Amino acid sequence: MDNFTYYAPTRYIFGRDTVGKAGEMTHWMDSKKVLIVTGQGSAIRSGLVARVEASLDQANIQHLLLKGVKPNPEDTLVYEGAEICRREGVDGLVAVGGGSAIDTAKAIAAATLYEGDFWDFFAGKAVVEKALPLGVVLTIPAAGSEGSGNSVITNTKTNQKVSLRTDSALRPRWSILDPTLTFTLPPYQTASGIADMMAHIMERYFSPTEDVEVTDRLAEGLLMAIIEEGPKVMTKPDDYQARANIMWAATQAHNGLCGCGRREDWVSHFMEHEISALYGVTHGAGLAVVFPAWLSFMAHHKVGKVAQWARRVWGCTSHDDLTAALEGIDALKAFFGRIGLPVTFAGLGIEDPDIDALTRNLHVTKGATIGGYLPLTATETAAIYRLML
Repeated sequence: MDNFTYYAPTRYIFGRDTVGKAGEMTHWMDSKKVLIVTGQGSAIRSGLVARVEASLDQANIQHLLLKGVKPNPEDTLVYEGAEICRREGVDGLVAVGGGSAIDTAKAIAAATLYEGDFWDFFAGKAVVEKALPLGVVLTIPAAGSEGSGNSVITNTKTNQKVSLRTDSALRPRWSILDPTLTFTLPPYQTASGIADMMAHIMERYFSPTEDVEVTDRLAEGLLMAIIEEGPKVMTKPDDYQARANIMWAATQAHNGLCGCGRREDWVSHFMEHEISALYGVTHGAGLAVVFPAWLSFMAHHKVGKVAQWARRVWGCTSHDDLTAALEGIDALKAFFGRIGLPVTFAGLGIEDPDIDALTRNLHVTKGATIGGYLPLTATETAAIYRLML
């Protein structure tokens, strides 16, 4: 196990009827005028934003609204939001929605207090040292952004979808998690969220670091819980306990706990970012296509951890590592199929993917060699893209 520092300051308010605490929690984080950041209308149409606004009013907190965050959030709204915050003297943000709204709010929080172009943070030219405080009312369990210091934004000029990771500066001060808000999610969005949270766990699980039994078992347990509870929410969307377990699993998947003391991978996320940047697919659905292909490549090139995952998570019993690994991959693909997700480019509606462009953009953004479990060059990532056909 490697040395590590783990800092997770987010205060979680979990359960039914917790949305009314938004004002109280915003007062607790010492904000007096906030910008509410939300998506393209569902949180407004459902009355959720109005409930948040009423709670803020009750706490005597002024508020403005910025709507229109897209599923793959773009830099244009970040620039707009930062300008509003500076002009109006905003001293905090409240994201109402899923990962896209939260990631946009995080980028705005950093951009508002930065004199340069906020994209400097995503391009690696600057480090986020200060940001406006942020609270979250979560509606989609998937990205885990409600408990992480990460943000993913697309640059509309370069068409680069880039992730920014911070240890603490962009972690939400508080996050309200009410499973009842997820009852009306469309099935495809629910399933995509399940794939996303599983990917967050597996990006950490597949590590070259040895002797990490505690975090291995944490990751395996979370995956097994998701595999158990996921189909329940697909067949009975208003199953509160199943929704609650899925919502909490999504947070645990990406708050950093499963990555303590180990080197992480993240190639599958990087590869999917290029797919969704170029073709606009849902991130979680893209991961359902990428991860089995990545695992198939690894089964033939570095099988050890893949075989362990197959045996411990999926119950594969073969004594031969390659056979066990391939059985586990088949089980993962069958699970994704069971909850209605694609596992090929064609299933995403991409009949003729430009693999050369995907590979080129990937390595321009992330470097000549990428990955923690097994470092990969462009030749190898292109081969993995072809396994998605």
